Amino acid sequence: MKAPHGFFVAAALALQIGSAAAADPPGYPHRREVKEFIAEMVKKHGFTRRELNRVFGKAQFQPAIIKAMEQPAETALASWQAYRAIFINPQRIEAGVQFWNRNAQPLARAASEFGVPAEIIVGIIGVETTYGRNIGTYRVIDALATLAFDYPKRAQFFRGELESYLMLSREAGIDPLRVKGSYAGAIGIPQFMPGSYRRFAVDYDGDGLSDLATSPADAIGSIGNFLKAHGWVRGEPVGFSAEVSGEGWRKLAEGGVTPANRAAELPGFGVKLAVPVPPDTRCALIELETPGQPSDFRVTLQNFFVLTRYNRSNLYAAAVMDLATELARARSGLPAPQPNPSGENS
Repeated sequence: MKAPHGFFVAAALALQIGSAAAADPPGYPHRREVKEFIAEMVKKHGFTRRELNRVFGKAQFQPAIIKAMEQPAETALASWQAYRAIFINPQRIEAGVQFWNRNAQPLARAASEFGVPAEIIVGIIGVETTYGRNIGTYRVIDALATLAFDYPKRAQFFRGELESYLMLSREAGIDPLRVKGSYAGAIGIPQFMPGSYRRFAVDYDGDGLSDLATSPADAIGSIGNFLKAHGWVRGEPVGFSAEVSGEGWRKLAEGGVTPANRAAELPGFGVKLAVPVPPDTRCALIELETPGQPSDFRVTLQNFFVLTRYNRSNLYAAAVMDLATELARARSGLPAPQPNPSGENS
């Protein structure tokens, strides 16, 4: 681990603790489960009770975070086409091409080193933060405390992320009350959770820091590193458009995104690919639904599965897939297809 992490250096200089920090605390230090968490951090990682009591004494419960977790964008919209339109539009495509042009060198390096195409990395950053423009407004400590201690559905996961965040803050020598991120506690241009930050963030601009807040190069390299570590296959497409007939495809679609079937088996399920694929290619089938319209079907490969390790939503991975396709097309000067994109990506 490089220390200090550049994100937190930037945060220390740029962020102010808002008026919310001065409000009455929710009493986290007095709660049994928080006391147990603090005791574990003291025993396991050598924190002092005093410093953690200070942090949790100023951490604030945020009911808006619970609401956001209960109704994420893909659930609220309940429509693939509505969700897709948020991310695949002329403005975001143009901004993505500009980001790509500004960062062509680290993108080419990441493609060579990790095997991840530039358009995929730019597509992820475009969907996550509109190329670094929107990295979040919640204090990370508030988000993680709220979800670790007031969201039982995923308390175990977020307590792990809270542990990672406190360790990351200590390694950087920065006050954990200062950093801002998403409502789920994700940080920086690529919106890494603290655990992923500690495991996969890299210094890609050579300044000795892993700075995911202000360094596009570090964000690019870190995304490439994350995807490779999760099984990205160099040179393999993400997926293809497909047509279905009969009812057999439903069994295939219910199997999830793990690529467990051979392409040669698809016709037996009533699935027809838009392009030929080697018969032994492992794949899955997803249905992207829009009320009142025909569904969009995709035959997805290992790299689509890897995208769902970044965000475990088929809609998210499909949006990255489509934005990447449009970015590559726009940068090459080719016109966009009409009326609908093919959904292919390479």
